Amino acid sequence: MTTHWEPTAAGVLRLPSGRLIRGRGLRRPLPTGPTPTFALYLLGHEPPPVAWESQWLKWPDFWLPSDCAVTADALREAWARAATERVEIACNGGYGRTGTALACLAVLDGVQNQEAVAYIREHYSPRAVEMPWQRRFVVRFR
Repeated sequence: MTTHWEPTAAGVLRLPSGRLIRGRGLRRPLPTGPTPTFALYLLGHEPPPVAWESQWLKWPDFWLPSDCAVTADALREAWARAATERVEIACNGGYGRTGTALACLAVLDGVQNQEAVAYIREHYSPRAVEMPWQRRFVVRFR
């Protein structure tokens, strides 16, 4: 049994290192196929329980995470786990908060901070990272 996503599956982002991470909007149905082994849910309210390991990061729609240090630690964990596991990052729509988090993962993967949003827009969705302060968050992410 593989522990990775199919690279051609909907919403699956391939980082430069080859790590695969699925981004999605929770308003849409769960995609068919394998479920995540670990997920980060970026929401202003606690998400419903899921059958896989997950972590909720309090992150209101169109804004930034409530706790940037906890978010940075969670993103580092997600990036590390993506080397051997199916990691999912999701918010309600799958673009603003999810795109911001994916751009931070790209930074962890070696993409320059100033290029990370463009990378995510090219390889995940042109709508990713919706707000100017989300772009600044990525540029300042360490």
